[in-house]
Amino acid sequence: MSTAGKNLKYLRKLRGWTQEEFATKLQIKRSLLGAYEEERAEPRIDVLEMVGEMFKLTLDELLLKDLADTKGNYLAKRRAQKLAAGTNEIQFVPVKAAAGYLAGYADPEFIDELNTFTLPMLAPGQYRAFEIVGDSMLPTPSGSIIVGEKVEDINDVKNNFTYIVVSRNEGIVYKRMMKNNRAKNKYTLVSDNPTYQPYQVNGEDILEVWKAMMIIGKANAQPHWNVNQLANVVNTLQEQVSYLKKKIN
Repeated sequence: MSTAGKNLKYLRKLRGWTQEEFATKLQIKRSLLGAYEEERAEPRIDVLEMVGEMFKLTLDELLLKDLADTKGNYLAKRRAQKLAAGTNEIQFVPVKAAAGYLAGYADPEFIDELNTFTLPMLAPGQYRAFEIVGDSMLPTPSGSIIVGEKVEDINDVKNNFTYIVVSRNEGIVYKRMMKNNRAKNKYTLVSDNPTYQPYQVNGEDILEVWKAMMIIGKANAQPHWNVNQLANVVNTLQEQVSYLKKKIN
């Protein structure tokens, strides 16, 4: 028999997955994965192709090479470390795909159709990149790419941090999030450009939250402030200062 079953078990343990977790990723039953790992059955080619794509391995390597054998082999040890860490493949959601993303964000087939890239400086995690438009987050210019890490529990949101928020009513927006101390299920979204007023969203309307980790923009791009915008910013700031003074007094 081939070494495929043994390699499946080795790769699963490298990532720290249970049989149930790995089987779910491979879209097979846990009992079938167990049969593969215990070498009671030979893995199907379509399953091995999924594993190969997941770990960037060829079928020959999965079938014929003992991946666990790294003794005295520096390159093999380095490769094992990379396999354990994963590649942090980042799906990119351009503006033109934003409407489709609202309908397909939970559809694996839709996500698979998105273009992907990797960034070596990111720690292991689940990431996605979104293109933003408009001047509400100036000085971050329109057209910037925000790379976000998935927030699994919305309660982990930190006040005044920037996030990509995907919601039923507002679509995909890049804002600072503030928790509402009086209403736990409401969040205030705040723009960096003070000419835009903060607004609230209900927690049940939020589909996804991605914590901003990196901003990718064009070289030499400058924020486009015009005279009217600057005047509005100054006026808004003056009004906010006046309001705060009255509140303090």
